[in-house]
Amino acid sequence: MTEIIVPDVNLNSLCECLEKNCCVDQNQQNLVSSQPQTPVLKRHSNTGAKLWGRVRSKLLRQKLDPQTVQSKNWHNDVIEMNGIKVEFSMKFTSRDLSLKRTPSKKQSGVFGVKINVVTKRERSKVPYIVRQCIEEVEKRGIDEVGIYRISGVATDIQALKTAFDTNTKDILMMLSDMDINAIAGTLKLYFRELPEPLLTDRLYPAFMEGIALSDPAAKENCMMHLLRSLPEPNLMTFLTLLEHLKRVAEKEPINKMSLHNLATVFGPTLLRPSESESAKGQHITSASDIWSHDVMAQVQVLLYYLQHPPISITELKRNTLYFSTDV
Repeated sequence: MTEIIVPDVNLNSLCECLEKNCCVDQNQQNLVSSQPQTPVLKRHSNTGAKLWGRVRSKLLRQKLDPQTVQSKNWHNDVIEMNGIKVEFSMKFTSRDLSLKRTPSKKQSGVFGVKINVVTKRERSKVPYIVRQCIEEVEKRGIDEVGIYRISGVATDIQALKTAFDTNTKDILMMLSDMDINAIAGTLKLYFRELPEPLLTDRLYPAFMEGIALSDPAAKENCMMHLLRSLPEPNLMTFLTLLEHLKRVAEKEPINKMSLHNLATVFGPTLLRPSESESAKGQHITSASDIWSHDVMAQVQVLLYYLQHPPISITELKRNTLYFSTDV
């Protein structure tokens, strides 16, 4: 049976991925699909396209049904055409829940492990997985239209995840043979599965305050101070990713990925409120309003750094500017 989790987000992207039988990025929606049952009858050449068209229409109708959106139950359905039958169940879940981080005490592997644990074990400043994925994307994916926005195939991403977690000797060969969108998806998955966001739970409130400052000099002072306040593995990894995303954006006329597009993809992954911070605002307004406001601010934080001139780690440490608010 095909199981589909359909968050209340862009359904067009979901349906495009459904036709390709793949898994889309969890920042947008989750999908686990299987091949339709093998038919006994002779298939018409255009049956597949028509069948997925019917599935798409069904999903769109369900999205427009308020009762379906509010229900927490799975909705079962069957669509059949010319001997091909697709059985699936689906339910809606909010996007903030699909991105919720779960604490982990895992020490082996790299996914779900604290970044300082990984860098200490590897004796590196930036995790190996980050360096290798970035290198491969820049080698053959920087001209790819929609890089980091278009999702890779779920099985490919899981294969890469397993390879990095087990430190297989074949990882470099796998990277060179793998679809570039799967490699980009693996990098996003790594950051998403960190026990806490790369820019840390502790500094989240200060980042939100800093990006809201109206005075350019005060904002510059604050935002640079916050970078200096990051643990060294987090800072080095963030600066490495930052320069990579800038290089990707330089190819915007070809890959259609602007700085704002990249900030939209990575911002909510690199910077998210902790469970305690999320709970503080629940009595003020609805959860969806809080989430929307937070996401816009998260995107703006990353966009600020992406639009900033190159940040040298040496200059950053040498700079003696101080921000008056303790973080």
